[in-house]
Order: sequence, then structure tokens, then C-alpha cells
Amino acid sequence: MTNYQWLWVLAILVVSLLAVYLLEAIIMPFMVGALLAYLGDPLADQLERWRLNRTMAVVVVFFGFSLLLSVMVLITLPMVGRQLDLLIQNIPHWLALLQQSFIPWLADKLNLPSSILPMAEFKTAITENWLTAGGFLGGLSKNIAGSSLSVLLLLANLILVPVVTFYLLRDWDVLIAHIRALLPRNAESSVVKIAGECDEIIGAFIRGQLLVMLCLGVVYALGLSIVGLELALILGLLAGLASIVPYMGFIVGIVAASIACWLQMGELMPLLAVAAVFGIGQMLEGMVLTPMMVGDRIGLHPVAVIFAIMAGGQLFGFTGVLLALPVAAVIMVMLRHAHRTYKDSELYQPTVTDL
Repeated sequence: MTNYQWLWVLAILVVSLLAVYLLEAIIMPFMVGALLAYLGDPLADQLERWRLNRTMAVVVVFFGFSLLLSVMVLITLPMVGRQLDLLIQNIPHWLALLQQSFIPWLADKLNLPSSILPMAEFKTAITENWLTAGGFLGGLSKNIAGSSLSVLLLLANLILVPVVTFYLLRDWDVLIAHIRALLPRNAESSVVKIAGECDEIIGAFIRGQLLVMLCLGVVYALGLSIVGLELALILGLLAGLASIVPYMGFIVGIVAASIACWLQMGELMPLLAVAAVFGIGQMLEGMVLTPMMVGDRIGLHPVAVIFAIMAGGQLFGFTGVLLALPVAAVIMVMLRHAHRTYKDSELYQPTVTDL
């Protein structure tokens, strides 16, 4: 590509980022719809190969997604609500247990006065905040309910997501063909090659890693339920979500579950059972789930994943979180090509006359 073409590419990127920043308040349903369409496109393509026309294939995929999401929400939402109520009820008791048992033990081991850790004040503050949280959320819900504009905006976003998903999924291949037709002819092959690598990485990460996170969440929740933890579902979901970063789900999950297990049971054997649950989950992730569902095509370092998510959230809010990993994958592919170009250039490999 010539310098003139690279300037056009840079200008398009700058305008795109500026548009995302300025339109963040309204762009969310379109981003979610585009993500769902991207996830559903391979399924629709497969149904087309089975002799369904594109519209019928999209209808099948669309209703399949809707049914799956509805079942998951109907099953998990009441259970999560009950466990959150249980968590709120148990927090004062757990704080009292920490104040009466753990803090004196820790102060004795460290040769520190117990007063250096103001647990009583901390307990009072936490209890008051939890007690007032319900009132705050209730007042917030009343304000939202009383604002017709907020309700209409929320309903519009909820309606827009399936509408955008349906139309983007139906016209996905057409849109890709139009974008390809707009590429400069002398740069088309290079851009298509880079786009193919980006698609492979993004698809492997989004589709594969989401399945890995879901499977791990189910494994952890079921295992902790067998152990007898009352907050098994919340802890399993927490560990599954944290698994978007390799090893993060294991670390976060085993720490949180061990603390909850000790506070609930206060015995050693359940702690060993919790460790076994997360050990089995980690082996499944490393030996079965990740090789089968993700493979070795991603190449995103865990630190890069953490930085991308935090940077995206800081710059563009939740929209930035959605865009973080795809953008990081594209940047990684571009850096790989830049690295290969540099290694083949005269700047890296001097000519014979230079020597």
C-alpha cells in the first residue's frame, strides 16, 4: 500500500474511534447486535449449506439464540436473586466472625494490638451501607419508573438489539462483499489476508472463550454445590466470568470460594473439597476445553487481555469493553505483519554493500 492509502486507512480509524466516543450513549444496541450477528453467521452459513435459504436460516438461528437466552435467564435469575439475598443477610454475621476470631488470631501472630484493625467501625459502615442499598436501589427504580424518557430509551434499546441482530445476520455476507468491493484493487489481497487472520483470532477467542467460560462456570457451580456452599451459583458464575483471562478464574474463584467455605463451615475438609473442585476445573480447561474450543490460534497474552479490557472500559465505557478484545486482536495481527516487514527490510538486514 502507498503512503496515500495508509493515510486514508488512518483517517478512517480516527473517524471510527471518534464516532464511537461521541455516540457511546446510543451505539450500545448496535454493538451488541453486531456481536450477536458475528457469532451467529457461521451457524447461518452452515444451514445455508444444508439447503435453507438465507432468511430461513437466519430465522432458525435467531429463534435458537432467543430460546437459549430465555431459558438461561429463567433458570439462573431466580437462583441468583435468592443467593444475593442470602449474601446480604450473612454479611453482618461474617463480619462479626472476623472480628471475634480472625482479627485476634492475626493480631496475635503478627504481634500487633487488635485496635490497629478497626473492625468494629468497618462492620458498622458495611452494615449501614448494605441496609441503605435497598432503599437507594428502590428510590433509583422509582426515579427510572417515573421518567418516561428513561423508560422509552430502555425499551428502545431492548427492541433494537434483536432487530439489529436479525438484519445484520441476514445481510452479513452482503455487507462483507460490499466492503471488499470498496477496497483498493492493488491492496485487496493484502487486506483480505489480514482480515482473514483477524477473523480467525477474533472468532476463536469470542466463540471459543465464551464457551469455555460457560462450561467452567457450570463446572464450578455444580462442584461447589456438591461441596455444600450456599453461594455456589454466584461463586461459579464469578469464576467463569473471570476465566476470560487465563488462570484469573481459577485464582479469583478459589480465593472467594475458600473464604465463603470457611465462613460457612469453618472446617478443613470442605476447604480441600473446594480446592479439588477448582483443580478439576483447571485441568479440564487446560487439557480439554481450551484445546477443543479455542485452540492455539489466539496468541493474546493474559496481560494484554487485562490491559485491553481496562483500557477499553476507561476510554469508551461498556462499549469499549465489548470492543477491547477484537481491537486488541486486530492490533496484534497488524504488529505481526509489521514485524515481518521489518525483518525483511533493509533496515534490519543490511545489504552486502553496507557490510
